[in-house]
Formats: sequence, structure tokens, C-alpha cells
Amino acid sequence: MVRQTGKQTPRGTARLVLICVGLLGIGLIADFFWASSSRFNTSLSFSNTWSPPPNTALLSLPSKAKSKEEKGKNESQRVLLSATFADLPAPELKWDKMADAPVPRLDGAAIQIKDLLFVFAGYGTIDLVHSHVDIYNFTDNTWGGRFDMPKEMAHSHLGMVTDGRYIYVVTGQYGPQCRGPTAHTFVLDTETKTWQDLPPLPVPRYAPATQLWRGRLHVMGGSKENRHTPGLEHWSIAVKDGKALEKEWRSEIPIPRGGPHRACVVFKDRLYVIGGQEGDFMAKPGSPIFKCSRRNEVVYSDVYMLDDEMKWKTLPPMPKPDSHIEFAWAIVNNSIVIIGGTTDKHPVTKKMILVGEVFQFNLDTLKWSVIGKLPFRVKTTLVGYWKGWLYFTSGQRDRGPDDPAPKKVIGEMWRTKLKLNP
Repeated sequence: MVRQTGKQTPRGTARLVLICVGLLGIGLIADFFWASSSRFNTSLSFSNTWSPPPNTALLSLPSKAKSKEEKGKNESQRVLLSATFADLPAPELKWDKMADAPVPRLDGAAIQIKDLLFVFAGYGTIDLVHSHVDIYNFTDNTWGGRFDMPKEMAHSHLGMVTDGRYIYVVTGQYGPQCRGPTAHTFVLDTETKTWQDLPPLPVPRYAPATQLWRGRLHVMGGSKENRHTPGLEHWSIAVKDGKALEKEWRSEIPIPRGGPHRACVVFKDRLYVIGGQEGDFMAKPGSPIFKCSRRNEVVYSDVYMLDDEMKWKTLPPMPKPDSHIEFAWAIVNNSIVIIGGTTDKHPVTKKMILVGEVFQFNLDTLKWSVIGKLPFRVKTTLVGYWKGWLYFTSGQRDRGPDDPAPKKVIGEMWRTKLKLNP
């Protein structure tokens, strides 16, 4: 017996359509909530009284497949990352390219005395370090006057400061790759180009914050002998006219947060320590050439000050964490101007991220601002200021406008007409 197929009424057809539409709607809503639950917002936060406009980077990351069917769909998950690695909004500046330095330098040092910029040491490559001084003349914009450093003097990660004639050189790394530090300390008479020894630091340090303050040479923080552990120690020794007035260093109040690659500035009888990091590359265990091996680093935006009370005070932090700025600053009027550096690692790729902004810290108002962009992102710049022009040379630049990771070590010199915020 064959079962007859009945004809469907118009009312039944409409009911079937409504059911299908309803099921489709439920599926779309469920899919939306599933996607929303998979989305996350990663924020590398920092405390700051300076509030820049929102600046986020939108990245596409491949989803983790949960089944063979999902693997074939080639879908991607869009993840919103609000992080300090992103470039901050900044005015465009007109930069002029000047004469290149005689050699490229990374982690070198520089001191300005009047219209001369004395540029010291540094890496040429990871396997080559310089052991001489080059001089740039801001008046005629030329390089010249090269002379050698003492054979025992460190080649990178130096602490350095001047009284206007004598340059005090403290500790640092001796040799290429990630070799050990030295405790040797020297003084250079810039008029006679002669060197003298000073009492060695109690223990070696990498890139300590160094300044002259109230007749004493102060040395703070830096990295300890393993190149990675932050040092908190603070020492000082009385000096005058290129000579030590004491035989030994004196212990002072420890710095609140240790580490290397910070700016250290004295202005109106106050000592400032700005930025820096905890951790650094270390020598690979057992490597005969002390081959550099990456370790975790934490870059910070902290600003500390010492005054008459001889207690560290915390000031408003930088607009973003910034390190590798020990010679990347200049005093202009009542402000500290800082060029480039490194900031937090990229939160996904974990690569080092270079800084491409020019920062101003007004010492009257204690306010930070971003006053310009560099021609490219760059770290360990060597900075000078002369008759309205802000100069920088050397360092390690980025891979291009769309890739802020470090690449080429440079010897280029650039300048711009500086305009400060009130």
C-alpha cells in the first residue's frame, strides 16, 4: 500500500519559513557571543599624569584550531592591543642630515663642552668595539681631533659626566659581545687631552647613572657583574679640577629602583634620574667569546629626584617607558629634552621596540610632553644642543617605518631647530 503525500497548506508553509528564520537567528547570536568571548584586550599599563590621545595597534593573529574541520577554514582572530610599544602622536620636525661620524657607534658615550661634542668608545659591531674619541664641532659642523682612550678603559656602558673642562669616566663593559665590566675610573683633561686615574669603583657596574653634584662624583644603580641583575647601590667621592679629594668612595642612600641605561641630570642643585630598565643581555654560559644571550628585561618610566632632604622623591613618569637614554638628553632653558631610546617589548613578538619621539620634561611645572618625531626610531643616541639646534648622532635605528625593531648601527648626525612647549 502506497502512502499518499498530502498537499501543504499556505499556513503550513509560512510556519516552516518562520521556524527556519528563527533557527538561523539563534545560530547567528550564538556565533556572536562565541566570538566575543574569544576576544581579549591586552594593555601594558603605566601610571602617568600625562594622558596622550588613544593610540592602539590592531593586529591579526591566527586562531588556534580545535578540530580538523576548523584547520581548513583559514580563519583569523582580530586582537586589539593597547600598548606602550605604539608610537605616540607627535608633531613633525624638519631634520637636516649633517656629516656622518667617522665610525658607527652603539652604546657609546658623549659629553658636550661649549661647541664641542666629545664622542667616546661604543660598539662598531657586536664583535668590534672602539677605543678612541671623536670630536664634533657645532660651530663649523665638522668632525675631527680623534685621540685614543687608555687601554684599561671600558668600551661601552660607561658612566660619564663633566665639570666643563674635565670629563670623569666611571666603570663599564670591557670588550665586545657581553664581556665583563671593569671598576676602573678615569678623568680626561679636555684642554690637554691627557688622562689620569681615579680611585676604582668599589665593584664593577654596567651603565650606572653618573653625575657631579655638590662637589662629589655620584654613581648609582646600573647592572651588577652578571650584566643582568639591577644594582641599587649609590656611591660618591669628592672631586675637584680633575682630582679625587678622597681615597675611597662613600656609600650614599640607595636608589629606589636599580638598573642601567638611564638619564641622570643635575639642574638647579637637584639631581634627577630618569627611565631605565631592569635586566639586560647576558653572556651565554660556557661561551669562549661571551656571546650575548637575551634575557627578560623590564623597561620603566620612573623619575626620581634628590634635593636638600637627601631622600629620593618620585616625580611624574615619562609618557612611555624609556631606556638606553644615558647620553640622549640635553638641558634647554628649564627643560630636559630626551631623544629616542627603547620601550616595552612587543607584547606578541617579544621583540625589542625602539622609540621615535622627542620628549620634554619642564622642570618648573614637572610636566612631560611629546614635542616631535625623529627621522627614524633609534636607541643610544648621543645628543648635543647649540644655538637653537638640537643634534643627535650614532645609535641603532629601526628596520623601517613599519618595523620598530632594531637593525643597523649608525654614525649619522642629524639636527633640527628646537621648539619647546611652555
